[in-house]
Amino acid sequence: MRAVVYHSPGKVTVKEVPAPVLQAPTDALVRVTTAGICGTDLHAVAGHFPGMSEGAIVGHEFVGDVIEVGAAVTTLKTGDHVMSSDFTSCGRCARCARGDNWQCDNREFFGTGSAFGPALAGAQAEIVRVPFADSTLSRVPEGCSDEAAILVADNLATGWAAIERGQMLPGDIVAVLGGGAVGQLTSLSAQAAGAGAVVLIEPTRSRREFAQVNGAIPSDPGSARAVLDRLTEGEGADLVVEAVGSPKALSGAFDLVRRRGQVVSVGAHSDGEWPIPLADCFRREITLGFAIGDSIRLRPRLLRMIVTGMLDPTVVIDRRIRLDGIEGAYEALRQQKDLKTIVNF
Repeated sequence: MRAVVYHSPGKVTVKEVPAPVLQAPTDALVRVTTAGICGTDLHAVAGHFPGMSEGAIVGHEFVGDVIEVGAAVTTLKTGDHVMSSDFTSCGRCARCARGDNWQCDNREFFGTGSAFGPALAGAQAEIVRVPFADSTLSRVPEGCSDEAAILVADNLATGWAAIERGQMLPGDIVAVLGGGAVGQLTSLSAQAAGAGAVVLIEPTRSRREFAQVNGAIPSDPGSARAVLDRLTEGEGADLVVEAVGSPKALSGAFDLVRRRGQVVSVGAHSDGEWPIPLADCFRREITLGFAIGDSIRLRPRLLRMIVTGMLDPTVVIDRRIRLDGIEGAYEALRQQKDLKTIVNF
């Protein structure tokens, strides 16, 4: 089968690789029909995560058709059209039982080396093996497009998780640092949850323009504090979401948040340490949190919002390609020429 594989830092290629086989009775094999390219894939391909060896299949967002199931799989059958979380969970442990699927001891993250658990072959491939299929996979419901389902797997779930972790209330003023797909979907999530206003802070003009068309107040980084001061009479944002994944962006969030406000980071961080402004956080009673898009927990809610038309995440998709165009697509995303790319098999 053909798959997108890691070649060297910053470079992927399409190669013929052996097709996967079932390895456990809880596995399923899925023939991929649609996959996504995510900012986390850029981190993986850049070499920011451990365990990315040459020939490793990348990618973690996919929709497809079940072609084989293990003997212990009970909720799925051959022919089901399914969406997947970007990670696996057993669905049976204490953490999974309370909805903390990302914290499952059996977690594996598709296509990201060993950064988040044992290495698992990625999803930018014609066929993907899915461990713990009953929990990891879900049928795509009527009224939800494959492209929307792709975004529920990671980007939209991450954006919604930021709002959830930040305990945003209707009427709150929200600032989002970063105008990539996750940042834009965080903005849409906040609006759907009743934010009074969302200020999206992004250096790239085209991404600011996109945010404005989709309901946010755009700002370049240098003007962000002044914009928030006008909206809040100098108080600052109730919630600041860092959706870049850089220490610099996270540090900048503290300059934008009000006293007793919330800072939530959903960027994919790979730095081992970061200096928190401790005395300032104590004095102003700032709450700092981190969130990862647990799509297994969140997808029932997000899918209802999509099916009812309350939220359309597909607006962030601005490029659709075939597998042969993958190398150019990765480079365009790296250069921020595109926002979200979908791969059709």
